[in-house]
Amino acid sequence: MSTATAVINLDVEGPTIDRHLYGHFAEHLGRCVYGGFWVGEDSPIPNEGGIRLDVVAALRALNIPNLRWPGGCFADEYHWKDGIGPRDRRPTMVNTHWGNVEENNHFGTHEFMALCELLGAEPYISGNMGSGTVQEMSEWVEYLTREGDSPMVRLRKANGREEPWRVKFWGIGNETWGCGGNMRAEYSADLSRQYATYCRDHGDNTLYRIACGAADADYKWTETLMQQISCFGCEAAPRTFFQGLSVHYYTLAGPWSAKGSATEFDTEDYYRTMLSARKIDRILTGHSSVMDCYDPGRTVGLVLDEWGTWWDVEPGTDPGFLFQQNTLRDALVASTHFDVFHRHAERLRMANIAQTVNVLQAMILTDGDALVLTPTYHVFEMNKGHQDATSLAVHLRARDARRRVGDAELDTLSVSASVKEGRVLVSLTNLDAEGAAEVTLDLRGGSVGEVVARVLTADRLQDHNTAASPDAVRPRAFDAVTATDRGLVLTVPPHSFVTLGAALS
Repeated sequence: MSTATAVINLDVEGPTIDRHLYGHFAEHLGRCVYGGFWVGEDSPIPNEGGIRLDVVAALRALNIPNLRWPGGCFADEYHWKDGIGPRDRRPTMVNTHWGNVEENNHFGTHEFMALCELLGAEPYISGNMGSGTVQEMSEWVEYLTREGDSPMVRLRKANGREEPWRVKFWGIGNETWGCGGNMRAEYSADLSRQYATYCRDHGDNTLYRIACGAADADYKWTETLMQQISCFGCEAAPRTFFQGLSVHYYTLAGPWSAKGSATEFDTEDYYRTMLSARKIDRILTGHSSVMDCYDPGRTVGLVLDEWGTWWDVEPGTDPGFLFQQNTLRDALVASTHFDVFHRHAERLRMANIAQTVNVLQAMILTDGDALVLTPTYHVFEMNKGHQDATSLAVHLRARDARRRVGDAELDTLSVSASVKEGRVLVSLTNLDAEGAAEVTLDLRGGSVGEVVARVLTADRLQDHNTAASPDAVRPRAFDAVTATDRGLVLTVPPHSFVTLGAALS
C-alpha cells in the first residue's frame, strides 16, 4: 500500500472552476444525434418534438453546462440552411467523413436549440470554415441572435421562431490543420480573423469567438494564432478577434494505427493509457505558456473542445460510427483529466468530452428504447459539485505512489479540491491497478463537518455497463474515512475514484 499526504488550505482560494469545463459534444456521427438525441416525433420512445426524453433527463442530472454541435469534422461540410424549414422539404446530404451515410437534415438549428433548452445547457455552435463561406457563417449568427428586422430575422420568423436565441459560444472552424481544410497555421489564422470579423454581436448577445487551435502539442500553431489575435489601429481602437482558441487531445494506449479494444486489454495497456491521459497536464501547460507571452493577463481562454479516449470500434459495428464500450479504465481517464482541468482553471475556460451519446467516450449508450449510463457518466455526476466552485490548491506528497511504465514514470495518485457555498469537495483517483493508497488529507485554515463519501470502482478494470447489467460499475457509499486532529485519513481502493463532500465549520 502506498501512502500520501495532501495538504489543502481551506482558506486560500484559487481561480473559479468554470462550469463549462464539464461541457459535452454532439456530432452528426454514427448514432450520436440520430438514435441518440433524436428519435423523431413518431417514435414510440418518449420524446418532445422528436428529442428523446430519457437522454435529456440523464444529462440534466449532470448539470450539463453546454453542448457543442454539429461537429467535429462534420461541421465543415454542414450548411445550416439545409437544416431549417419544414422537415419534409429539407435536402438530403452525404456525411462523407463518417460512414458516407445519407443524412435527411431532420435535426437542424431549431431542433438543436430546442434540445439545449430542454437540457438547460448553453449552445456552442461550430461554424463551417472549411467548405462554407464568410457570408454563410455571418448569416447563421444573424439568424440565431438578431432581433428587429433583417433578412435572416424574417427567415427565422417564417420558420416559427419569433424571438432570437442567446448563443454565446461560436467556433470559428474545426481542425483546420486536418479535416477542416488541411490548412497551414498562417493561412488558418488569417482566415479565422476574416470570419471572426463578420460574426457580429447583435444587440446584447455578445459572442465568445473560439478560433480553431492546435492538435496535441503543436505549440507553434498556438503561437501563430496568438500573434494574429488582435488588431491595433482597427476601427480607431484595438480589438481582439477571438476570445478563445481551441486544442484537441485524445487518450490512446498506442499508435493511431493500433488503438486497441475498449474492453479487451491487459494491465500494461491500462498503464500505457493512464500515462497518455496524464500528458494532458503537460500539453495544457505548454499552450498556456505560449499564450502567456502574448496575453499575460489571461483574458483569452483556452478551450479543450475535444478530449477523451479513442479505441477500435466494437466488433460488428460500422467503422465510421466510432461506437466503443466504456469501462472503468475510461472513467479513471476522465477523473484524472478533471483534476488537471481544475489546476488550469485560470486559463482553461471550457472542455468538451467526445462524445455525449453512442460515440467514443460517451456518457450514454442507447439501443432502441434501452439506455445505459457509462462509468464515465458517473464521474461527471460525482464531480458536478466542482462546477463554478472556487479551486483549492492541493499540495500532494506521494513519493511511493508511482509506477514505471516503459521509460517513463506514472504518478498513480491524483487529487483536486474546491469550495462552493460553504461546502468543500475533494476528488481522489488511485490509478494503481493492484494496490490501495492510504491518503491523509491535511486540512488547514478551517475544519469540516460530517463527510459524505462515494467510490466508483469494480472488480476488474475491464468492467462496463450494458443493458443486461446496467449497474456493473456505479457509485457506492464509501465509509473508509476517519477524522483526525489534522483532517481526514482514507484508504483509496485500487483502480478507483473517490469523492468526499463536507460542510465547512
